[in-house]
Amino acid sequence: MDSIETIICLILLLMAVPDLCRKFGRPALANAFFVIFGLMLGPLVQTDVKTMVDQAGEVGFLLVLFEVGLEIDLPKFREFIPSLRYAVLWSLVQYILILALANAAGLNLPEGILAAAALGSCSLSMAYFGWKNYPGLTGAPRDFVLQIMIALEVLAIVILSVGGIAVAHGLSWLILLKLAGIAVTVYLISRFATHVVKLFQWIIQKTTHWRVHFLVLLVLIICAIGERLGLSAAKTAFFLGLFMSRAEFQGQNVEEYIAPISRRFLIPIFFMSLGLLIDARMLFSYTALLAFCGAFLLIGFREVIHRRWLKTGGDVGTYLLLCPNLTMAALAAKTLLQGDSRAAATWVVLSGLFLSVISLLMLPRVVEENVKTALPQN
Repeated sequence: MDSIETIICLILLLMAVPDLCRKFGRPALANAFFVIFGLMLGPLVQTDVKTMVDQAGEVGFLLVLFEVGLEIDLPKFREFIPSLRYAVLWSLVQYILILALANAAGLNLPEGILAAAALGSCSLSMAYFGWKNYPGLTGAPRDFVLQIMIALEVLAIVILSVGGIAVAHGLSWLILLKLAGIAVTVYLISRFATHVVKLFQWIIQKTTHWRVHFLVLLVLIICAIGERLGLSAAKTAFFLGLFMSRAEFQGQNVEEYIAPISRRFLIPIFFMSLGLLIDARMLFSYTALLAFCGAFLLIGFREVIHRRWLKTGGDVGTYLLLCPNLTMAALAAKTLLQGDSRAAATWVVLSGLFLSVISLLMLPRVVEENVKTALPQN
């Protein structure tokens, strides 16, 4: 298969997969299928195609973080405390088990903590449709579970930021400097976000056919400026999205405007690039077996702690809404790959893939009419 044919196949797959997943009532499985496609295509594509997809995936990676920030609509802190407390307890009781699995997979302590943060979190974009249509949640418990999902994602982003520093530089005093840098990043972006909202508003009002491209380009330019100023492009993308999460233009959120390029093209390429980076032979390895068994073990453990100790107020299957975490696993894997920890990244991606697919399949199917009115998944 030559490069041109491969590219055409990739584009066709990217266009068809989200629609097929929505048709079968499993819209959140699209990203999982992109990773699987990458695994399947790995032995068939040439090195130059892999390089091209990986480079395009870098842009998709920034848009993933931007949209993760956009989807987090933090409530008032006082209202957020109960769900944040639950999220912390939910994560901590699982850390020992996840760290044990990570150790068995050959990860060191910083890598294991990074993996635990990702696998113990929740990808709101993947679980949102399930939450919206879940029949076992009504009233106050419904809002409580949504806030838990948000809290788990926020905690994961914070720990992944610190964990990435530890993987790159080890456990040293440099972490404190990096944390100070993160604080400065948050402050600068919070001050600048208002002006970016105005720029988005101007682009949407003054342009027509090319406004989607201009919006995405503006996000990438801001990330590039942040990189030049010594700030991480990834953190710039996330916090920019976080401080723009409440912004609406003509009745639509930002993510809905950029979806044709982000969710339909660049973000799928990012997940596909993760699959391409994993050797397909790893699917028949001890690492894959450990990831598969670990996913079932984690789901079973979560079912027990939800039923006996950490109840949400929903029915017995509500805990499944807190299980999909492929987006967070992908972010952790990207950090591990930047630290040249390919084996650790492989285990994290496969664990997140199995855990997300199994839990999503156990949830009720999403009604297609509700998919059209809900937030599209990234």
